[in-house]
Order: sequence, then C-alpha cells, then structure tokens
Amino acid sequence: MKVLQPSGWARPSGYANGISARGRTIFTAGVIGWDDQQQFRSPNLVEQFAQALRNVLLVLAEDGAGPAHIVRLTVYVIDMASYRASLGDMGATWREVMGRNYPAMALVEVKSLVEPAALVEIEATAVVEE
Repeated sequence: MKVLQPSGWARPSGYANGISARGRTIFTAGVIGWDDQQQFRSPNLVEQFAQALRNVLLVLAEDGAGPAHIVRLTVYVIDMASYRASLGDMGATWREVMGRNYPAMALVEVKSLVEPAALVEIEATAVVEE
C-alpha cells in the first residue's frame, strides 16, 4: 500500500488524501453501531462509532483482513454538529479500534439512516496483498 500525498500539500490529520494498493479487494456494506443481535447498546455517537468500526473489522476478518488493509472509508453521520463536538473522543476511539491506520476517507452528513436509532454508518474498502 502506498499513501498518495501531493508535494506541497499540507499533510491531512486523521486520513489520507489517497491510497494506492494492489491485491484482493474486500467491500463492506454500510455497517452501523449495533451488536451481533442487532441491538443498539447506546444512543451515543462516539459509542456507536466505536461499535460500527469493530463491526467493520469483524466483517473484514471473515476474509483475513484487518485495520491495516483498509484503503477507503466513508462515514455517514446524521448530525455534523454532534460529530464536530465529539472530534476528540472520535479520534481517541479511532486510535483505540483502528490504530494509526489512516485510509482515504470521506465523512458526509445525511438526513437519516435506514435504522432509526443509528447515528452513524460506515462503508469500507480493504485490499489484502496476495
């Protein structure tokens, strides 16, 4: 995997501008922050974010991938103001669950998600070298 950082650009914090990778590609569906019984344990954004990240890793592990293999992540939140207010905790949660792997990412505010109690949904793309 290679991080793509155009010369002269300021280095981004918490994500990569681009990633180049070669290997077996794994895509997740939109993954939310509920448990294995499809129950939400918390109405808190940071806690749902942590659970959604753990759920993404569980899906990727089914084909031998982990945090270091994630090359692209799209995060959907229903309240950007809540996200911004939680940035410190979100960053700490990221490092706890994902380590220091920072893929190419996009974060988008959406009006709602399919599950009414969901505050965040994550889609991931991983590449496992063969």
